[in-house]
Amino acid sequence: QIKGIELITQDDIEAADELDYQIKLLGVAIKTEVGIEQRVHPTMVPKNSAIAEVSGVTNCVAIDSDFAGNLLFAGPGAGANATASAVMSDIGTIAHGYYGAPLLTLTNKLKPYTKAPAIQHLSAYYVRLAIHDRPGAMAAISSRMAEQNVSLESVVQRRSSKQICNCNNITDSQTREGNYTHVVLVTHNTSETAMMAAISSIKDDGEVVYPPQIIKIEHLV
Repeated sequence: QIKGIELITQDDIEAADELDYQIKLLGVAIKTEVGIEQRVHPTMVPKNSAIAEVSGVTNCVAIDSDFAGNLLFAGPGAGANATASAVMSDIGTIAHGYYGAPLLTLTNKLKPYTKAPAIQHLSAYYVRLAIHDRPGAMAAISSRMAEQNVSLESVVQRRSSKQICNCNNITDSQTREGNYTHVVLVTHNTSETAMMAAISSIKDDGEVVYPPQIIKIEHLV
């Protein structure tokens, strides 16, 4: 499951700040009883977490281990100096005749890989909607969430009499420059399957102006 940062807007960054989160692009791998779950996507993490402090060219790896607890490794991972250092290290290793496996285990010695279903992971979600400013719209959205057992932790509404939507896939001029309200929802932990089903129903109802923005919330180290 791979999702980039191209759909993140200034509205999302400001909303995350107000909710005491920062948005980080994470690669996550989790070992479960039914296989390995792997995903890459923008994630909201608490401002007071160590991962939230990682910025610029610094990379970070967080590990949740059985006996050592939470481990965090951070350091330069990009830029001229870090790249030159890594290249020279590899050249030095080769010059000394060291040809060990990069991850200490040869690929033909690894255990068989089983992909875990996406429905296994439970997390909270940030959802930003632009809905038509009319009676009953918010009630319809709440009803669709309830149908999928998606519990809402908070609802923040930002009203504006006239706004401009910069979405490329919207062609109707009245929709682009119409009256609509921005609503930010934060859910309690729920499955991705339930979340996507609720969003699909909301879109089918015709209450949203343009595709919703959905970002997972992770309470990591």
